Amino acid sequence: MRWRLMAAFIGVTLLMLLVQDIPLSSYLRTVENDRIVTALERDAFVLAGRSEEFLESPTPADESTLAAVARTYRDAGGARVVIVDTAGTAVVTSDDDQSSFGSSYASRPEIAEALTGRITSGERYSDTVKTELLYVTVPVFSGDRVLGAVRLTYPSQVVTDAVSRQIRLLGLVALTTVLVAGLVGLIFSGRVTRQLKLLQGATERLAEGDLSARADETSGAPELRSLSTSFNLMAERLNSLIQQQRTFAADASHQLRTPLTALRLRLERTRNLLHTDPAGATERLAAAESEVDRLSNIVEGLLLLSRTEASSAPLEVLDLASVAQERMEQWQALAQESDVTIVYEGATAASVRATALAPEQILDNYLDNALSVSPAGSTIVVRVAVAGAHTTLHVLDDGPGMSPEECTRAFDRFWRATSDHPGSGLGLAIVSQLARASRATAALAPRPGSGIDASVTFEAVP
Repeated sequence: MRWRLMAAFIGVTLLMLLVQDIPLSSYLRTVENDRIVTALERDAFVLAGRSEEFLESPTPADESTLAAVARTYRDAGGARVVIVDTAGTAVVTSDDDQSSFGSSYASRPEIAEALTGRITSGERYSDTVKTELLYVTVPVFSGDRVLGAVRLTYPSQVVTDAVSRQIRLLGLVALTTVLVAGLVGLIFSGRVTRQLKLLQGATERLAEGDLSARADETSGAPELRSLSTSFNLMAERLNSLIQQQRTFAADASHQLRTPLTALRLRLERTRNLLHTDPAGATERLAAAESEVDRLSNIVEGLLLLSRTEASSAPLEVLDLASVAQERMEQWQALAQESDVTIVYEGATAASVRATALAPEQILDNYLDNALSVSPAGSTIVVRVAVAGAHTTLHVLDDGPGMSPEECTRAFDRFWRATSDHPGSGLGLAIVSQLARASRATAALAPRPGSGIDASVTFEAVP
């Protein structure tokens, strides 16, 4: 992957350079050609001005002076100078041997054009010097009369050489750019692949059973940091689920061992008493049935607790007041059998965020515990209190109550206030887990005098 990333960087850079430099080289040739033509036209007009007086009345002194100027110009810029009269005959050239002096240039198209009073420029092949020439020809005016013409010629190779130098410079820049792109690609791909290798290593360690394996979330590209964060969340969730399974297995084996042993002993005793003491055997069978019921409650509680721990159900908007009143009505019949009254206090409507069925199950557990400890003739109050951003459900009983330390420990698994207390010790642990799944807080607090205030606080919905 590292080399593919580098190749991609270099390939994209080369493509961009080709797209840019090919049209640029053509543009540079055009610009250089126009620059030279413009300079030649300017110089040709200057020489035309110097030639006007000589072409009107030629003198040997003026001719030598003008020839010296033409040679000086040739030496300075490299352009060949030819000055002709109205007949197209060369009267001054920049040649050292002056072999072209007196030669007719009237057949040259650019000379003939200039003698008609027009400026000409362009490129053409010269049979004389056997090369492509860049030329500029301007007429020499005296008022409205054309006295002659000045032609400057420049080898096209000069333009080509100038453009080639610039293209070589561009090539050097392009090569440097490609090398820099390769270096950047090497560094970038190294960082990317290094982070991916670290993430791969963490994945392999996790697959081998190392639940502490985590990816680095602090370095690398934002996408890789996000991927590492997602991996760590997955690892945390997996570790939590495995720990829950281990806890469930440990709790189940620990809590089921004692009642199973007791059940076995009762059944063995019952078998021994079947023939000698039928009444005693019947009593032992009743005790065994009670132990089976306890086992059933423990298993159901463990399974429910396991499901709530593994659950990641989304939060919903529920009417806590409506749920409280509905569940209270369902418990009224059992409360009447125990000579206990259940009353409702608080808001008529209170919207909260919670997982589905969580408020119902929490309230059922609280009411079950309250009924088991409430004396005959007492009252259980179910209250919904709205306070700003939170709404709290209270279940208030008049039972014997507990100390603050016992209220804190009551949410631990299998904890019971006394060994002879009914239940499996899982009800409040389930309440605590359901509250956490709903982003809520469950609590127990002793009431003044006696009794318990069992509460759960949810996020209120305006």
